[in-house]
Amino acid sequence: MGQLWMWASLGLFILTMLAIDLGVFNRKAHVIGFREAARWTVVVVTSAAVFNLWIFYRSGLGAGLEFTTGYLIELALSVDNVFVFILIFSYFRVPAQYQHRVLFWGIFGALVLRGVMIATGWLLIDRFHWIIYIFGAFLVFTGIRMATHDELEVEPEANPVLKLVRRYVPMTPRYEGTRFFTRSLIGGRLRLVATPLFVVLVVVETTDVVFALDSIPAIFAVTRDPFLVFSSNAFAILGLRSMYFLLAGVIEKFHYLNLGLAGVLSFVGVKMLITYFHVEIPIGLSLGIVGAMLGIAVTASLIFPQHHKARVPLADDGPESRP
Repeated sequence: MGQLWMWASLGLFILTMLAIDLGVFNRKAHVIGFREAARWTVVVVTSAAVFNLWIFYRSGLGAGLEFTTGYLIELALSVDNVFVFILIFSYFRVPAQYQHRVLFWGIFGALVLRGVMIATGWLLIDRFHWIIYIFGAFLVFTGIRMATHDELEVEPEANPVLKLVRRYVPMTPRYEGTRFFTRSLIGGRLRLVATPLFVVLVVVETTDVVFALDSIPAIFAVTRDPFLVFSSNAFAILGLRSMYFLLAGVIEKFHYLNLGLAGVLSFVGVKMLITYFHVEIPIGLSLGIVGAMLGIAVTASLIFPQHHKARVPLADDGPESRP
C-alpha cells in the first residue's frame, strides 16, 4: 500500500502541520491555554479521522480498521508520554511559556526517529519472522510490569545521553528564552554554548525512544504495512503536543488508565504470540477489545476517583533551571 506519492503526500501534510503550528500559531513564546490546546487537538484528531476515511475508501475495510486500531493504541500510549513530560518539565523547572518549543522540536525528532525504528522493525520482521514472537513476549512482559507498578519513575540524571551531553557540551546555567544555543564568553572567547532548554530536549527525545520500544512492536501486532504503521504513529505524535497542554492538569484523574494500557499491551503481545499456532484475531474484534479496555479504564477512573494529592507538581514559571 505504500506508493511513493502516498508517502510524499503524508510527508507534505506533516510538514505543513508543523509549519502552521510553529510558524503561524506559536511564533512567539507564550503559555498554551486549555482552549488553544483543545482547538489544536480537534484539528489533529479531525485530520486523522479524514485520513482514516480515505484509507477506508482507497484500501478497503481491513486497512481502514487497521489504521483505526493502530491510531487508537498509539494515542492511548501517548498518555504515558504526557505524564513523563510533566515529570521532566517539573524536574528541570521549565517555564510554561518555553514548554511548547521543546515539545515541538521533540515531536519533530520523534517523527524522524520513529520512522527509522519502524523501517528497521519492518525489515527485521520481513527477514526474520521469528522476531515477531520476541516482540510479543516483550509486550506481554511490559504489560504485566505496567500493571504491577503503580508509580511511573523517570530519573533524568540517570539518562546516559544526558551525561554525555553535560560532559562534552558547554552550557549556560540559565534559560535564554526559547533558544537551545546561545553565545557566551568562555576563556576570553565568545563561544557557542547550549542552554538548559537543549538539555530538556535531549531528555524528551531519548525518553520518547524508550516509549517507542513499546508502541512500535504493538502496532506491528495490528498491521505489517509500513505506511499504516508510520501514519498511525505520525498522527498520534502530531497530537501529542496539544494533548500535553490539554491533559496536564487533569491526568491524575485517570488513575486506572495504566491498567487499561497494560491490558492493551498484553493483548497485542498475545496476539503476536498465537500467530505461531496460526491463530489470527480479526482486526474488527481487536479494535473492539482495545476500545473496551481503554473505555473501562477511563470510566472506572471517573466513577471511582482517587482522593490524594497530585504526585508531581506542574513546572513553575521561574527563570532558573534545575542545577
